[in-house]
Amino acid sequence: MAHVELSLSEVPVPAVGAPAEQERDNVTSWSVTVSQADEPCVLIDAGTRVVAVSASGSELLYLGERPDVIGQPLLDGGLRLLDFTANRGELTEPELDKIPPLLAITSGRLARGLLRIEGVSAGVPDATVDAISTPVLRAGEVAGSLTFFSEV
Repeated sequence: MAHVELSLSEVPVPAVGAPAEQERDNVTSWSVTVSQADEPCVLIDAGTRVVAVSASGSELLYLGERPDVIGQPLLDGGLRLLDFTANRGELTEPELDKIPPLLAITSGRLARGLLRIEGVSAGVPDATVDAISTPVLRAGEVAGSLTFFSEV
């Protein structure tokens, strides 16, 4: 029979006069977390520029070296998305607006979907990834999106 033990600990109470909000904003906080994450993930701002990407995320998405990607537009900076047809055509502008990282920004809600990413060279196969995105808020407004990826 399984044995489970529970314990209670005191919740730390902030000191009187301590600032209620963090000194950094939400995007900056997530940027640090994403940069250090082992999981494949990317953080983009509302203008779709890459704010942070994990090493495994950069590798999975064929984005290249992380320092070269930061500050670049996600879609114009190297991420090449293909449709799921046999022709492997590049996604068009209306289709790109529906990918999870962008949909989370425009809708302000969670978004999920599959993405087909073009291999970087002739011998490299295309990658199919499951993407789950959430909007990142700053002062109650959508300031970007955080996306986690899993290879399918």
